[in-house]
Amino acid sequence: MKKLIVTVALTGNVPTKKMNPNLPVTADEIAADVRRCRDAGAVLFHVHARDAEQKPTLDVNVYKQNVRRIKELAPEVIVQLSTGARAGKDWEERAKPVRLLPEMGSFTTGSNNLPGIVYENSPAFMEYLAGVYQETGVKPEIEVFETGMINNAVFLEKKGFIAPPLHFDFVLGAPGSMPGTLKNLQFLSESIPAGSTWSVAGIGKAEIPLSAAAIVMGGHVRVGLEDNLYLPDGSPASNPLLVEKIVRIAGEIGREIASPDEARLLLGLNPIYKDRVLSML
Repeated sequence: MKKLIVTVALTGNVPTKKMNPNLPVTADEIAADVRRCRDAGAVLFHVHARDAEQKPTLDVNVYKQNVRRIKELAPEVIVQLSTGARAGKDWEERAKPVRLLPEMGSFTTGSNNLPGIVYENSPAFMEYLAGVYQETGVKPEIEVFETGMINNAVFLEKKGFIAPPLHFDFVLGAPGSMPGTLKNLQFLSESIPAGSTWSVAGIGKAEIPLSAAAIVMGGHVRVGLEDNLYLPDGSPASNPLLVEKIVRIAGEIGREIASPDEARLLLGLNPIYKDRVLSML
């Protein structure tokens, strides 16, 4: 099998330090976690931003601080900035992280119900954000909460907004969305275009079992405190501990871990974009 790409969703929008004191929220905390996770084997980092009150924000200055510190401590890693709507619904605000020119950004190609909110991504907004990805050349990670989001991504590809090979992240187990089952993971992995790559982000208790399945199936893995706050034994997790667990499972199976540059090749990232984010800081 091809080498395993380990992604870490470090912070997210929902968790708080009251829920888990290991949650990184400041630029220094996020960067320190990135370095520890890199040392454990992770190469791709899904980054959110929090303001001075630790609330979700789309403030590009906070994103810049996060990326600056990450690149100071772990310059070789792949940074993927979030465009999620929990921090704000304004279209341009959600697009600004992509305009900072990271190597990757998140792109949820559809709407769904999450606890307390409708996570809204209208057809018009999807075309707008796809246009920003096309304009900047940033690689989108297609966040899939249900099957229709795959179809929407393929539609945008056919219209020329996003270019193959596509990379999908299957978010399974979120309340209101597809349950985190092996059957659903297999179905989604068999529903994407040939030549695409995929990872799985299991929510809560689904994280480690679905990660283990993805390792065996030839997919890739996303772990982190955004998705899951606990280890399987019920003790508080940390981002490095979750990475270490995945690397151990992959080692027992015999699947090697990708380096950052190997991951760039597997994901089809353009090598000229590798360091361009630094010019924006």
